[in-house]
Amino acid sequence: MSARLCARALIAGAAISLASIPAQAEEITVTHWGALMYGTPYAVAIKKGFFKEAGIDITGILSSKGGGTTVRNVMDGGLPFGEVALSAAVAAIQEGADIKIVMLGVRSAADIYWVVKPDSPLKSVKDLVGKKLAITSPKSVTDSLTTMVLNKHGIFDKVQRPTLGTVGAGLAALDQGSVDSASLIDPLYSARKDRYRVLFAIKDELPPIAQTVGIASTKFMKEQPAKLRAIIAGRMKGVDFTYQNPQEAAAILSASYDKLPVPVAESAVNNNVAIKYWGRGGFEIAAMDEMLKALKIVGALKAEVDWSKMIDKSFLPAELQKMN
Repeated sequence: MSARLCARALIAGAAISLASIPAQAEEITVTHWGALMYGTPYAVAIKKGFFKEAGIDITGILSSKGGGTTVRNVMDGGLPFGEVALSAAVAAIQEGADIKIVMLGVRSAADIYWVVKPDSPLKSVKDLVGKKLAITSPKSVTDSLTTMVLNKHGIFDKVQRPTLGTVGAGLAALDQGSVDSASLIDPLYSARKDRYRVLFAIKDELPPIAQTVGIASTKFMKEQPAKLRAIIAGRMKGVDFTYQNPQEAAAILSASYDKLPVPVAESAVNNNVAIKYWGRGGFEIAAMDEMLKALKIVGALKAEVDWSKMIDKSFLPAELQKMN
């Protein structure tokens, strides 16, 4: 065989080999994946192939305990994208992190309940005067939300709020009688709703308060913009499918989250569909400002926030780029 024919054969063989290599698989991080409801659209988008349709192969979701941990996973782990607490994203950017907020995730805190024992004499928020209302930690979401609710009813200084570390610890204290009310959030609420009675729900007390946002490093935004757009578009389709097909979405969530029974998943998904929990990605500034207000109340945010310097909406689908 001549040298020219050999070269052509090698080039053809290499082309065939490269064509047979699948697109590089990607992993992203989602706060409290496998435990709370933030991850539902991602589970759906993976199962239904929405990410692949959009142009990216997401094969794994990494979890975190929330807050700054999720932000560090994106910054330090080389991950292209993360859905994180809005408070954590703002804090990281104010501290100089080279990231931008590229979409809104969960648009409401309306999934959070404070519960009592079924036989409790407490019937309303005002009945908490002189009682103990459990929160997780100072400057936490439970701290800020209860502060806002109690202030709304004019009884903030008349209610004790012991900090117990976790939702589970609060429920244990409630069971033991050492507090009078504790918080619950889906899917934990749906798994335990027969054991407790709702005293008040955030959905009945406060306006929409944005919980999570999508972030990306500016390096990733510059070098692989198509992938970032694909992540956001795939998640949007996952949100739309969940609202349109909650029963199938619940089955997917049950299979994606270890040991989450289908009936619990169905209840949790239906609860969150009813309150329009998941945003499609477009920014709702009023709901984001409500979270800033909540953070300021408990001293978790002191510097002013300029959304125009933190947000990049250019990676959203055109239909979502208008900011409300």
